[in-house]
Amino acid sequence: MLELDQFLTFFIFIILPWLLLLLINKIFFYHKKLSPSQLSSSHLPKSYPIIGCYLTFRKHRKQPLNWLSDVLQKSPTSTFVFRKPLGELQIHTANPENVEHILKTQFAVYPKGSVFTSTLRDLLGNGIINTDGHQWKFQRQVSSHEFNTKSLKKFVETVVDAELNGRLIPILSEAAENGAVLDLQDILTRFAFDNICQIAFGYDPGFLSRSLPKSDFASAFDEAAAISTQRFRTIFPASWKIKRILNIGSEKKLRKAVYEVREFARTVVRQKKKELEGQNQCSLSESDLDLLSRFLRSGHEDEQFVIDIIISFILAGRDTTSVALTWFFWLLSRNPRAENEIMKEICAKNSSDCVPDERSAYEEMKDMVYTHASLCESMRLHPPVPVDSKEAISDDVLPDGTEVKKGMRVVYHPYAMGRSEKLWGKDWQEFRPERWLERRTAGEEVQKWRFVPRDPYSYPVFQAGPRICLGKEMAFLQMKRVVSGVLSRFRLVPAVEDGFEPVLVPTLTAVMDGGLPVRIDERKMTV
Repeated sequence: MLELDQFLTFFIFIILPWLLLLLINKIFFYHKKLSPSQLSSSHLPKSYPIIGCYLTFRKHRKQPLNWLSDVLQKSPTSTFVFRKPLGELQIHTANPENVEHILKTQFAVYPKGSVFTSTLRDLLGNGIINTDGHQWKFQRQVSSHEFNTKSLKKFVETVVDAELNGRLIPILSEAAENGAVLDLQDILTRFAFDNICQIAFGYDPGFLSRSLPKSDFASAFDEAAAISTQRFRTIFPASWKIKRILNIGSEKKLRKAVYEVREFARTVVRQKKKELEGQNQCSLSESDLDLLSRFLRSGHEDEQFVIDIIISFILAGRDTTSVALTWFFWLLSRNPRAENEIMKEICAKNSSDCVPDERSAYEEMKDMVYTHASLCESMRLHPPVPVDSKEAISDDVLPDGTEVKKGMRVVYHPYAMGRSEKLWGKDWQEFRPERWLERRTAGEEVQKWRFVPRDPYSYPVFQAGPRICLGKEMAFLQMKRVVSGVLSRFRLVPAVEDGFEPVLVPTLTAVMDGGLPVRIDERKMTV
């Protein structure tokens, strides 16, 4: 007993202080080595031994995106090294050269990594969003068939139009007639959910039917996404892992939500299997197959793997376009000049009463230049995925001189980049679609707008490099079809008090806190 007491005394007063001293030295050593250019800026978060930037982070935990965006604007290199407690370091950047470096130039060095994939594995499994290497390449290769010109045309002129004219427009018309207030974010989420399920899985959940049915799946999916995001913001990751093992608190809720989500996906998979078994496989051409059928016919019999794929595509197809359109309609309500320009474009490309010509929907959507620019401008200010991260698998140096150590996470910020005066000028706060346009002359005709895309590494809303979003063109076509179909018939008027400003809630996508209540007014006259 005496020997044990002597050992504990020796450990507490001799060994432990030395270990703490070594840890402090290690923290300061790496901090100095990894971010020398940023130590001179008094605007960056104050860091302390052991706890790092925890106090500053805690102070801004309710609005972390705005805080991080402000920090990155003040950093001389648009990059800073965030020190977490116990010496863990994360690099945050809004520097386009750094973004190009991690997404393209050194793509092989910066996969999603173990931290990202393990944090989201309960919800996304090994789906395309949450995997690297061979699994990612295989899923991307099979999925790419869904985004050729023929598939995109079919998507717009069958799935989107049917959902638009058969469900969305009637619901808006009824609300206009009754003076009802609708949550636009909820309506658009339902619309996008039906769309992605029909085009990718050949399954119609009818989530946007007239009764606006309650969906256990949708509620579970939203809760699972929110709790999964909370894991990323946890200062001590061990805490959520312990709760997960003990099945308590938020992790218990997550387990129940994920079960509900995966049971829905399982039902879709088994229904599709039965459907394929009852068909003559030889008579089905590749162009007739939906995404789920392609994966099932590729030889993958592992049901869990196919379920992972379904959940990833629901996240990509449901949440991104719905939140993008929600923020777009909000900004448009604040900028009547831009709405008027879009109306001119809609009316110019359709019949005299401004009703879209369904026979040429695909071509019309591709030619809606001002609307396209307006959507880009909206997503500059409110990107559907506001941040993304990679994990270095070897030591590296970013173009701005920041040193990266193996295992470090590098986080890039589309949200902060869209608010950068360095990238967009002093008027970055303005919603100005014209920043994406220039005039061109077509013979003797009046000058027309020409869309001028931005460098994808300055505007990484759809990622860039090898992992650039496969569904980018599909998303634009869908959003433009909704904008054209809705605005040609209605004005959407936010039912909010003067001075109201929506709050962004960063889950896996940038949802609007509490949704967007709107009144629907029928248009009485055309532009």
